[in-house]
Amino acid sequence: MRRRTLIIGGSAATAALVASAGYFGLPREAVGVSRRTYTWKGSDFLSGGTASIPADLPEPVFRATPNCVTTCSFTLGPCHVDGIPVRKDISAGIPGLPTRISLRVVSMPDCSPIEGADVELWHTDARGVYSGDAANMCNPDDQQAKQADFGRGRQISDADGRVDFITVYPGWYPSRTVHIHLRVVVGGRELLVSQLIFDDSLSDVIYADHSDYAGRGPRRVLNGNDRIISEDEAADFIFDVEKLDAGVLQASFTIGVADDRC
Repeated sequence: MRRRTLIIGGSAATAALVASAGYFGLPREAVGVSRRTYTWKGSDFLSGGTASIPADLPEPVFRATPNCVTTCSFTLGPCHVDGIPVRKDISAGIPGLPTRISLRVVSMPDCSPIEGADVELWHTDARGVYSGDAANMCNPDDQQAKQADFGRGRQISDADGRVDFITVYPGWYPSRTVHIHLRVVVGGRELLVSQLIFDDSLSDVIYADHSDYAGRGPRRVLNGNDRIISEDEAADFIFDVEKLDAGVLQASFTIGVADDRC
């Protein structure tokens, strides 16, 4: 059986190839959390957006021992908009490093998969700009972005609790670490609003020399000085990642939902 390397919890783990059942003021000095060592370069990945993703990507690999813990809630934030469609490719054609985000939605405390969960994602483009008719701070003076819907979409989880989104790696903006937003609704009931983040060193690699991100200058906010996810919490919200042979980034996470949300 062919095996792949999944980067989890600060180290590389060998996993079997199987499918699993400047908006809010100046931050304090940037601090890294879980700054791993990658042999990748930004230029090792495809560029130009999701149009370059091959149709036959391998199945995502989740941890053999799931990170089966309750995912804590965070603010919906000012950049959410309503009326987002169900679609797998949420990029709307914007440029960027092609990324597949694979999530498992499970019920706590037994980690049983939740079928039929409505999972919504939203994030910035490579410039750090949100789309849609959201608060002006999300896309200031960018009328084209205000009228677009890139970086937004919903998927319905399958019998294994899984959803897959095709998109591009988010860009940074001055007041936050690199992140995506998510919302989970089951049977019309909102069970979770939260955020997930990427390892700081991975973002450094991508922003350094990937053609769709390079040249914006250094970030001021890392996972250790973010204003929403605290330094103590940050390691529990970082995606597991791998670089697929096609030059696509795979990001995976298990979302644990519970009635007593933390």
